Amino acid sequence: MSNMKQRERPKVPCKTDMEIDRISNLPGHIVDKILSLVTLRDAVRTSILSSKWRYKWVNLTSLVFDNQSVLVSSQDPTVIKNKMVKIVDHVLLLHNGPVHKFKLSHRDLQGVCDIDRWILFLSRGSVKEFILEIWKGQRYKLPSPLYLCDKLSHLELFNCLLKPPSFFNGFKMLTSLDLQHITMDQYEFEELIYKCSLLERLTLMNFDGVAHLKIHAPKLTFFDIGGVFEDVNFENTFHLSTVSIGLYVNIGNDHELSLGTTCKLIKFFTSLPRIQRLEVQSFFLKFLTVGIVPRRLPTPCMELNYLSLRINFNDEEESLAALCILRSSPNLLELEMLARPDEQTAPSAIAKNLLEEDFTNCIFNQLRFVKIVGVIGVAREMDYINFLLSSSPILERMSIKPASHEGILELARELMRFRRASANCEMIYLDP
Repeated sequence: MSNMKQRERPKVPCKTDMEIDRISNLPGHIVDKILSLVTLRDAVRTSILSSKWRYKWVNLTSLVFDNQSVLVSSQDPTVIKNKMVKIVDHVLLLHNGPVHKFKLSHRDLQGVCDIDRWILFLSRGSVKEFILEIWKGQRYKLPSPLYLCDKLSHLELFNCLLKPPSFFNGFKMLTSLDLQHITMDQYEFEELIYKCSLLERLTLMNFDGVAHLKIHAPKLTFFDIGGVFEDVNFENTFHLSTVSIGLYVNIGNDHELSLGTTCKLIKFFTSLPRIQRLEVQSFFLKFLTVGIVPRRLPTPCMELNYLSLRINFNDEEESLAALCILRSSPNLLELEMLARPDEQTAPSAIAKNLLEEDFTNCIFNQLRFVKIVGVIGVAREMDYINFLLSSSPILERMSIKPASHEGILELARELMRFRRASANCEMIYLDP
């Protein structure tokens, strides 16, 4: 009996084996969902879960190389560059199938020639979203293969130089364009916008080479711009509903650049008949005062429900321009006014009398929420607050944020004396 082979006990799968088996046999769509919710780095690391997971990540349609996906501990630019290039090359080499989204954005990323190779690779596929953010160094000149990506629906560029080749005929499927810290020729910019006929969203921040903005985009609904420019013109933008526009330089009282032209305020709003949300930032309100500011716009902004104005209350022209917009917005629901206190000076007696006359005969029957930021208590600010409180019969809340703690109690006492057309209006004082 001692020489007889003992019968082996049947192997019982342990708990860990069962868990691995359960992971290995997940349905394909569940696996795809899991991989889409984690960083690219973690997606690659799922290879160790089981043999069936080893190459699941190579079918990802979204490749995002950012600070979460690419961890570099060194501060040496050469080491950082080499590791970045190695990782991106490795992923693209093993990748199988289409790439619909490609994002390259790392805080230590500089423009390198290897990016040209990666863009060439993507141009041979069907990439729909391309995001490139160069955070350091000179502006990276985009290679011509990018302009061959005719399936693009979203393009986002940071710190790049755009020089479209002669064969470029637009991105026919592009609906969203985000350009920040870019350099581009005036004519080429206009052609780019014009040739992207399906464009719905446009963001343009801190740009060089374009002084006269000409926006021709029949499908455009969203426009966000901030920078230094001399003029902006909208053509065939009748669906534009959300606009945020900031001019980063004060034109002061020098209006020579627009002598003999139509009032900027009228020209601007004529091109925006469907505007619903408008943010006038930095010094753009001053720009709109060029020409003779009317009491009301020729055509009211019937759909405008949110308005934000950066304003120098003591600038007579800006105050009149703001009043013109308010009078021309009968369905306004929410108003925000942000003061530029560094420019506040005592208004002249003539200007004060003009404003007192203009504050009459105007009722805001739809206005519910008002927020005024940067208040220092000068007369013009108080006039505006008094005017809005007495002319808004259904106002629910007015929020006041002083520029500093100095004189805040006196300010509150003064505001409490103002008559309110709405019995339900709540006054809220925010910390500076």
